[in-house]
Amino acid sequence: MDNKKICSIKQLVEIIKHLKAKKKKIVFTNGCFDLIHIGHVSLFQKAKTLGDVLIVAINSDKSLANLKGPKRPLVPQKDRTKLLAAITAIDYVVVFNEQTPFELLSKLKPDVLVKGGDYKIEDIVGREFVKKVYRYPLVEGKSTSNLIKLIVERYS
Repeated sequence: MDNKKICSIKQLVEIIKHLKAKKKKIVFTNGCFDLIHIGHVSLFQKAKTLGDVLIVAINSDKSLANLKGPKRPLVPQKDRTKLLAAITAIDYVVVFNEQTPFELLSKLKPDVLVKGGDYKIEDIVGREFVKKVYRYPLVEGKSTSNLIKLIVERYS
């Protein structure tokens, strides 16, 4: 596993500066990524094709719990970052503490912002900081909510 992929926001800002100086196209996506599934991996693979460098930002444990409720996360951020760093398509992983990546996007200003197709363009946070927004169609039936529901049904 390549822990060099896991960065602080401060480190990533510097890395992005150098990459932009080399005319690299930066792609960004974010989410909770509490239970990694094929829908996530498909999104990462597609996102990587849209540029040279893929950054995946994840909600911290605290912000994820605030978003999804007190029973989440199921997988702590330390483990989520390591899992994401192990995915070949991903170049950098960063954790943010806010509810949305607005502040992070304002600092990084990537070229492309990728979100799932369940988001309306006008609801995509940080779209004003990028040149292009890409909505990736969801993989039908593949979601963290569906996985949790399936586990509860089978094991309760």
